[in-house]
Amino acid sequence: MARRRKGLPVHGWFIFDKPQGMTSTQAVARVKRLYEAAKAGHAGTLDPLATGVLPIALGEATKTVPFVVEGSKEYRFTVRFGVETDTDDAEGKMVASSDLRPTRAEIEAKLPDFIGEIDQVPPRFSALKVDGARAYDLARDDEDFELASRRVSIARLDLVAHPDRDHCVLEARCGKGTYVRALARDLGRALGSFGHVEALRRTRVGGFGEERAIPLAALEALAESGGHQALETALEPVETALRDIPAIALSGSDADRLRRGQPVLLRGRDAPIVEGTVYATTRGKLVALGEVSKGELKPRRIFNLPR
Repeated sequence: MARRRKGLPVHGWFIFDKPQGMTSTQAVARVKRLYEAAKAGHAGTLDPLATGVLPIALGEATKTVPFVVEGSKEYRFTVRFGVETDTDDAEGKMVASSDLRPTRAEIEAKLPDFIGEIDQVPPRFSALKVDGARAYDLARDDEDFELASRRVSIARLDLVAHPDRDHCVLEARCGKGTYVRALARDLGRALGSFGHVEALRRTRVGGFGEERAIPLAALEALAESGGHQALETALEPVETALRDIPAIALSGSDADRLRRGQPVLLRGRDAPIVEGTVYATTRGKLVALGEVSKGELKPRRIFNLPR
C-alpha cells in the first residue's frame, strides 16, 4: 500500500527574494514549511552570500523547473579590486593581491572581451563534481584538483557604477552554467589588479524578475495575518514557467486522452500548425507537456491539478 505524501496539495511558483546568509536549500525548506506543501524545489542555486530572485516551485510546478533553469539570468554585483580569494568572493581567503587599480575607462574597455560565447573555469568552491565528489568539499580539504573550462554565454555586461578606485558595480545577463564569481575573478586578472565578488544580487531568472519577488518577512506576515488563503495569493500559476513555449487548447475529451497517456491528433480547420514542445490546456487549466510531430500530440508530463 503506497504511503500518503505528507503536506498539502499546493501548486504554483513562489518568487522568493532570498536574504544574504541563507542557502537555497534552507530557503526552499522555509517556504515549503510555511505553505505546508507536500513537494517543493528551486530553479537555480544562489550562494549564501547572494541575495535576490530564487524561484521556488511547489507541487506540480516542480515538473516545470527545467524550463526556468534553462532560461537566462540577470545579476547586479560589486567587484572589489586588489584581492583575489580562494572562493572568488568576500568569504574566502586571500590568494593574490595587487596595488594596481583600474580606471573606469580601463574597465569599460575590457568588458567586451567577456561578452558572447566565452570559456570560463568555474570557481574551486562550487557544487560541480570531480570524480564523484563536490568541488567545494575537495577545496575545503585542500585537495589538488583541476576544473575544466566550460563554454558559457554572456549576453550583456555593463558597468553601472564606479564609486571608488577599489570597487565597480556591474550588471550581467548570462546563460545557464555561468558563474558570476568566476567572471569577477577573470575580469580582475585581465585588468592586472585581481578581484573578487563583494556583493551579489540576482535580479531575474527567466520570466521571474525582482519586481515580483517577495522577502521572507512579507511572506511570514501573510501567513500570520491570513493563513493559507493569503499565502495562495502570493503564488504564480504553474504555467508561468512555460511562457516561452506554445500553448494548445484542447477539448475536454482530448484532454482526458492526454491524462491517460494517450496521443491526440490535432485535426480540423482550426488545428494549430506547430512542431516540438508545447503545453496543453482545457478550459484554461494546464493538462500536460507534450511533443507535436506531424499533427500528433504525445504527452510527456501530466499535471495533476484541480479541475
